[in-house]
Amino acid sequence: MANNAGDDQYLPIAILIDELKNDDALRRLNSIQRLGTIALALGEERTRSELLPFLIENNDDEDEVLLAMSEELGKFVPYVGGPSFGHTLLQPLEQLSQVEETVVRDKAVESLCKVAEQLPNSSIGEHFLPLIKRLSQGEWFTSRVSACGLFAVAYTRSTAAQQTELRQLYTQLCHDETPMVRRAAAQKLGPFAAVLDRDAVSRDLLPLFTDLTSDDQDSVRLLAVESCGAFAAALSKDDCSASLLPVVQKFAQDKSWRVRYNVAAQMVPLCEALGPEMTRAELVPAYIRLLEDSEAEVRIAAAGKVSAFSRMLTPPLIVSQVVPRVKELANDSSQFVRAALAGVVMELAPQLGKQPTIEHLVPVFLNLLRDPYPDVRLNVISKLDQVNQVIGIELLAQSLLPAIEELAEDKHWRVRLAILEHIPLLANQLGAEFFQEKLGPQCMRWLEDQVASIREAATKTLQKIAQEFGPEWAKEHLVPQVLGMIKNPHYLYRMTVLVAISSLASFVSQEVFVSSMLPVLVSCAKDRVPNVKFNVAKVLERVAPLVDASVVSQTIKPCLAELSEDGDADVQFYARQALYACDNIQMQ
Repeated sequence: MANNAGDDQYLPIAILIDELKNDDALRRLNSIQRLGTIALALGEERTRSELLPFLIENNDDEDEVLLAMSEELGKFVPYVGGPSFGHTLLQPLEQLSQVEETVVRDKAVESLCKVAEQLPNSSIGEHFLPLIKRLSQGEWFTSRVSACGLFAVAYTRSTAAQQTELRQLYTQLCHDETPMVRRAAAQKLGPFAAVLDRDAVSRDLLPLFTDLTSDDQDSVRLLAVESCGAFAAALSKDDCSASLLPVVQKFAQDKSWRVRYNVAAQMVPLCEALGPEMTRAELVPAYIRLLEDSEAEVRIAAAGKVSAFSRMLTPPLIVSQVVPRVKELANDSSQFVRAALAGVVMELAPQLGKQPTIEHLVPVFLNLLRDPYPDVRLNVISKLDQVNQVIGIELLAQSLLPAIEELAEDKHWRVRLAILEHIPLLANQLGAEFFQEKLGPQCMRWLEDQVASIREAATKTLQKIAQEFGPEWAKEHLVPQVLGMIKNPHYLYRMTVLVAISSLASFVSQEVFVSSMLPVLVSCAKDRVPNVKFNVAKVLERVAPLVDASVVSQTIKPCLAELSEDGDADVQFYARQALYACDNIQMQ
């Protein structure tokens, strides 16, 4: 095919169609992916009268080609003449929604929904609803599976009589003899419930939900569980209590761990719909059972909801019911359970208050900070601010800072990086004096870390700390230590110091920069390593706008001029580029 749309406009339909008939599957795929270009070349009328009939007749292709066709047709409404002609796309997509390959069917259903959203109401009744009916009553199960995904998009745009028929059709699908159809109906039950009015959900869909949750296939039951949140939002509290709650309580003990896993995942939306009182009275035992489940996957899902679930509880109830299980999970045999808990357990502190946090949670935090699995420690570190808000910086320092100092030198570089990224936050919370005493020396050591990402992050952290504590503090506590590291025998560390100088330059006075930092930069211009020298040129270019023109003329430009005559081509390039930038600054 031609390589651009301009050439395609002059190609006859016969040539375009020949490409789609090519024996090479890759060429057919490329052609299908450019259907929009073909349609533009043909125009709206010929797209409807020639291209779409061709696609309808030639849909027996490899799955990859059919998948691309399904996706492209979802974008085709503008190419066939707009929404009033959008119904012409339904037939090819209907065929694609019945093929054997699941991903093709799913994409075709997705595209059918996109097209339906653009159709006028008259086309919904005339064209889209008959399509749903045909698919729902199709002989082969694939069509009935696809039909389940189309009800929600059509329902709100249908008449009352049509809505009644749609509910009846959906009821048939929920009772279909084929498990795959019931599974699809269970999966789409929640989205369908979301578009129905409360009475219809209670009258028509809730019995279907009850039936599906009692299905002998666990794959059907677990997908039905996923609709708990949608049902809880659509039903009244009385209906939830009478019909939904018993099902959830039963599911929490289902023989299939996948069903129990989905119950844990749906627990928070259900609690939000039922409200705190019902949650405390009815759901706490079920949730505690999930935290103690024999399957690690279920405990992972439940542990990740500890904080969100506890928002519905009173502090005494959290302490008596949830905290003992949290302590057990902190020592769980599965590292993934501990990691899931570590990501949320710090958020319990604001809910419990100062004294219960100190008594019950701080030991858990310390235990997790010593966990051998890096992700567990990382998850705790990322939520330290939650604890500080509750227990205060002094208690935080006494209980957690020793562990933080230990983690700052952790053998896993990602743990060190996580601690490093939280240093500015800790600096703000600790205050200048306390920070300098406890964590200041460690910040300097990070500039010489073996991992480049740590060294780079350290320069950014120093910049933020200088901004936090001000120029005078930076002059006294940061600048001397940074400049003292420029004599490191390894050139990579000297380069890191150059970057640190560049980062700090904007947060110290011009006097400090010119008297202390600039001379170090100039001395590094005579370094034996070319990489250091061209980084000097880069830094001088960045700092030139920060100083007076006289400093640029008398110190920076002579240094750059010398570097521009260096024997290394890269040093010459960056030095001349910096000289050019300095000349522009002086001209402004």
